[in-house]
Amino acid sequence: MVKELKISMLLLAVLGNLAWPFSAKANFNGKLTVEIDGLKNKEGQVCANIFTSSKGFPSDGDRVLQRQCIKITDTPLLMTFENLKAGSYAVAIIHDQNNDRTLNSNAFGIPSEGFGFSSNPEVRTSAPKFGEAAFLVAGPNTNIQVQLKYF
Repeated sequence: MVKELKISMLLLAVLGNLAWPFSAKANFNGKLTVEIDGLKNKEGQVCANIFTSSKGFPSDGDRVLQRQCIKITDTPLLMTFENLKAGSYAVAIIHDQNNDRTLNSNAFGIPSEGFGFSSNPEVRTSAPKFGEAAFLVAGPNTNIQVQLKYF
């Protein structure tokens, strides 16, 4: 009886410790810092959109969790996003040289401004899928680096 009680108490302690991190995540608010490298020049601004799922990624502005545009002052450029819950995210970034908040392209649909994605997936003929750009926010401070590309 005493042995069974000790085992039961041990199981309750282990389960309680496992459950605590999950309940703590409900109130979790993380900060994401994005380092943007590879800027061709300091003209215009850099705009970043954060997505929580594949729906709308990377260009549907109605599906964006947070968006931010800042003037280019330094290279590499740092952008910070606050109040992110624990989970998977993907970031799409453009070097908006003419300040119209749009990734401009030529007559063939090839981007004429710089762009980049979290996790720096290889980009050939189309934008990456959410899963290729996804990263995890699981602590109070998450830092990622995005290398811009120009065609």
